[in-house]
Amino acid sequence: MDHKQQSDLRSSESSELSRRQFLSTSALASGAAFSAPAWLPRMAFGAGTGSSRDVLVHLFLRGAMDGLSFVPPYGDGHYYAARPSLGIAPPGQQNGAIDLDGFFGLNPNAQGLMTPYTNGDLAFVPASGLPDPTRSHFDGQLLVERGISDVPPNSAIGGWLGRHLARTPLLGPTRGIALTKVLPVLMTGTSGTVPTNDPSNFAFPGRDMTRRARQALIRADYATHPLLADSAVSSFEVVEALEAVDFENYTSAGALPYPDTLFGRRIRSTAALIDADIGIQAFAMDVGEWDDHAALGPIHGRFADRVELLSEALEAFYLDLLARGYNDSVTTVGVSEFGRRVEQNVSNGTDHGHGNVMFAMGGHINGGQVFGTWPGLAPANLDMGDVAVTTDMRDVLGEIALNRLQTPDLANVFPNHTVSPIGITV
Repeated sequence: MDHKQQSDLRSSESSELSRRQFLSTSALASGAAFSAPAWLPRMAFGAGTGSSRDVLVHLFLRGAMDGLSFVPPYGDGHYYAARPSLGIAPPGQQNGAIDLDGFFGLNPNAQGLMTPYTNGDLAFVPASGLPDPTRSHFDGQLLVERGISDVPPNSAIGGWLGRHLARTPLLGPTRGIALTKVLPVLMTGTSGTVPTNDPSNFAFPGRDMTRRARQALIRADYATHPLLADSAVSSFEVVEALEAVDFENYTSAGALPYPDTLFGRRIRSTAALIDADIGIQAFAMDVGEWDDHAALGPIHGRFADRVELLSEALEAFYLDLLARGYNDSVTTVGVSEFGRRVEQNVSNGTDHGHGNVMFAMGGHINGGQVFGTWPGLAPANLDMGDVAVTTDMRDVLGEIALNRLQTPDLANVFPNHTVSPIGITV
């Protein structure tokens, strides 16, 4: 594998203020300027507490990942007819797929995902998506994040995960963290969700020696504001909570270290926050850019490299959670806005399609199998040249929200849709 992408993504994770400085000078350590953070007595939720409500880790594979190259249906002969140079060979052949169930395989560069799969903690759902026919990235991502389809966009406020979180109690300084530059639509519609591109650097700016005094001035300034007082206090609580997490020295308790890539660092930070047990109920992050109209490279190329980076980081995350005893209380899902066309194009790439594959991982995922009804890739079975959607992704997400997240109001989380569970949770 060409590791140039990895080296390009490497960067320092050190923050301006060291954790040692924070512990020796902050209000948490000395109590000189502030009382204990308001979230401290409420730290009753998290992967380590035995709560029956899972922490959700939502991965958005933006750009429409080519599911047919990720989980190739090698048992469907029409797959190779449509992709004479891009089709991944059956298991046992050179560069062949890793067998999943005798019909579907896994991209050989995703070997790391076989660890949770063979342990029964990872499942795939091909031919999944939304019934909306859009092939627009913008519209598709918006619909997926809002959890709606075939209805006016303004009929649902915020994202489906935001609507779920809005109906759960605030158990820490924040309900959810998006490891992104801006808050994704997915997490809008509730209070207590925070975007941060790098939680290890989510610190109060300026010199440490004057920080407490400046914080006190700002707190006093906003204390009586009728609209901003609560937000100001909450903001300080989030800063204090994240500063207290020792991201720099967090290492995997599993057999594999986290890869030093952008996604590797973000999923490592997610694990550190789960281990810190500060009441975060959900995490969201984007993984890769999958809009491969040319030079797809499913075995050797851009797609293959991204699949390897994804699987290596997820394997490390899975083994870390397993070793720390958190696997039964964390559910990870991976989605994309739609799939790619079945037939390869003249540039050895794939264009916008419809049905795709999604995956779910965790100790209460009914894994080691492939779910759903395969529509087949015969021309007569295609949806305008694309994989037909036979499993509404809201049925998968809704089942997870109901059984693992214990959402109290599923009808409002996925409005205008009756969730039909497929048995992906146990």
